[in-house]
Amino acid sequence: MKGEIINRVANSKLVTIDLEDYYPEGERVMFDIKDWLLEGLVLREKVFRQHASEHNWQQYENSYVALTCSTDAIVPAWAYMLLSTYLEPYAAKIVIGDLTTLETSIYQHIIHELDVSEFQDKPIIIKGCSNKPIPDNAYIQLTTKLKPIAKSIMYGEACSSVPLYKKPKT
Repeated sequence: MKGEIINRVANSKLVTIDLEDYYPEGERVMFDIKDWLLEGLVLREKVFRQHASEHNWQQYENSYVALTCSTDAIVPAWAYMLLSTYLEPYAAKIVIGDLTTLETSIYQHIIHELDVSEFQDKPIIIKGCSNKPIPDNAYIQLTTKLKPIAKSIMYGEACSSVPLYKKPKT
């Protein structure tokens, strides 16, 4: 039939991977310890421990928590370690840093555990433009994991992708 519109993208062997599909549900929380420090700068162990023991940790059930101090205080490692002992029964993940560090850590685990065997020798498009906070590092990690097995890797959408890698012909 002359003039028939054929969707070549739909008929192609391209496989699209959207990192948003792997985004785990759960609230992301920035836990700032500055209010537990004397004048926001000095950690007094007894007072800090008291705050920790009296805090309602159950509110972080299934949450992803980034522990931070937004002031220039010098915070010893044990302080964050102590908080993690309280958070561990409730939180899905705990890191020291900001929300980007948290998302990066979440995706490191997801990509590490991802079974990519189904993508063997296939042309792959890693979808860009997400509505969720997918860290740039996740795209790099996924590309690195796929490169040894993929026929090719592109970024973007099928209609306007950027080629990143093509397996050499043997």
